Amino acid sequence: MAKPLLVVGNKNYSSWSLRPFMALAMAAIDFDEKLVPFDQPIGNPAFSKKIRAFSKAELVPVLVHSKITVWDSLAIMEYLAETWPDRNLWPKTKAARAMARSACAEMHSGFKNLRTACPMNLRRPIRAVPMSDAVKADVARIESLWRECRKEHGKGGPFLFGKFGIADAMFAPVATRLETYDIKIAQDTQHYVNAVLATPAFHEWKDAALKEKWVVAEDEVD
Repeated sequence: MAKPLLVVGNKNYSSWSLRPFMALAMAAIDFDEKLVPFDQPIGNPAFSKKIRAFSKAELVPVLVHSKITVWDSLAIMEYLAETWPDRNLWPKTKAARAMARSACAEMHSGFKNLRTACPMNLRRPIRAVPMSDAVKADVARIESLWRECRKEHGKGGPFLFGKFGIADAMFAPVATRLETYDIKIAQDTQHYVNAVLATPAFHEWKDAALKEKWVVAEDEVD
């Protein structure tokens, strides 16, 4: 089977690109990678022209596999689960899959207050920022959701559904935000954050991110 190509943005900032990278790497799926930097705001002509060669949506990430193109993080990971079913990227039981998909969909469309106030920035020194009530509410919901997933289906490993899967990849950027912005969280939440950030896939991504020179001003909150 041909290797898929994953097109990503700046590793320091691109939370959406991190997600399918984590899924591919943690599932030990062999893939190639191409980075298209957005050292200016997304939507600028230079970035748009480069990424248009892979996707008319003009956004990263994009997965190209044989003659198939998939864009959007969650769609990419659904494609990976379908194409490599033996890697068990979704949990095995119907109930666990239903909860995992619901959690992923909630992450995909929600928590905008946290994402806006605390953009992913892996180079940023760990330092707290003022948090609005809306951001605190997002964090509280995330903690509750993670706790519920772990309680119902987390046996057999440190991740949301035991073994690392798509749900963990979707929430990996949240784990980085909780660390980067020194957000106060419960002990069980911290254990989960530690597990995600200790994965070899995340270490590989972060090592590359820390070597980047590009600066995206809109993601430098202070």
